[in-house]
Amino acid sequence: MLALLNNLNDPRFLASALAGIAAAATAYTLVQPFLEPDRLAKRMKNVGEERDRIRLRERERLNQRGSLRHQPKAYMKRVVERFKLDNWLATDDAKRRLMTAGYRGPQAETAFLFFRLVMPIGFFLFAVFYLFVFKALNQPLSIRCLIVVAAVYVGIKMPEVFLKNQTDKRQAVIKRNWPDSLDLLLICVESGMSIEQSFKRVSVEIANQCIVLAEELALTTAELSYLSERRLAYENLALRTGLDTVKAVSTALIQAERYGTPIGQALRVLAQESRDQRMTEAEKKAAALPPKLTVPMILFFLPVLFVVILTPALVQVFGAK
Repeated sequence: MLALLNNLNDPRFLASALAGIAAAATAYTLVQPFLEPDRLAKRMKNVGEERDRIRLRERERLNQRGSLRHQPKAYMKRVVERFKLDNWLATDDAKRRLMTAGYRGPQAETAFLFFRLVMPIGFFLFAVFYLFVFKALNQPLSIRCLIVVAAVYVGIKMPEVFLKNQTDKRQAVIKRNWPDSLDLLLICVESGMSIEQSFKRVSVEIANQCIVLAEELALTTAELSYLSERRLAYENLALRTGLDTVKAVSTALIQAERYGTPIGQALRVLAQESRDQRMTEAEKKAAALPPKLTVPMILFFLPVLFVVILTPALVQVFGAK
């Protein structure tokens, strides 16, 4: 003990001890990164395994439900194939328009082509029987021929008008509920859930509020599990809805997937913009309400008001006489 105390008082011993400690610390600092496990690689491996499990689970669930595609009806399919309607009635964007309206699969395309052929023929026969057989309108021959041509044109445009109306209704429903789904998606992402699980959870939660949007998000979840690149699933979501707000979110998710930027911040900004846009549209409708009420007030409210105001005075005047 005395020798140790004497050595502590020796400057050369202290310098040697400090040099040894410094050398040991330097060696530990250099070797430490090689001794610690690679946690990032382990986490990436776990994420990949979890994604594979999600894909298998989604495939099993879809296989249990059966095929999502419905086969077209036999007579429609025979007419389309016999007259080769897909060659001269189909358009380049027909499939995209059908998807935007909510109709998918070969059945929807076959029915669309079938009705594009049948509707003009039906309107033509109805107009001919109504004008030339029953002679319901006493008009010159040229006028009746023009009415028949107009009926054929209406029959040609009728499937497209129906598709346009269905698309507008569907987009209006999705646009009205999209900010709420973005808020739910932001909560799921910031809680640590993966993007696949977030879409799946939001599709379940939003189903009671908007079944159309829940269907789109569920389909996106399945595509995230099936497709080799998640970018394709995001692009398909924007293509099926046809809305700029959904396209902006899809672009943000694609950029986050490509460059590794945080998804939560982008979703927060987009969710706020969607809510502001919905509020702006509500304010526009509220601002347009007074001009719309002007004519009903003049026709219905003011006469009744004048009757209520003038009737007691008229009763007193005629009663005094």
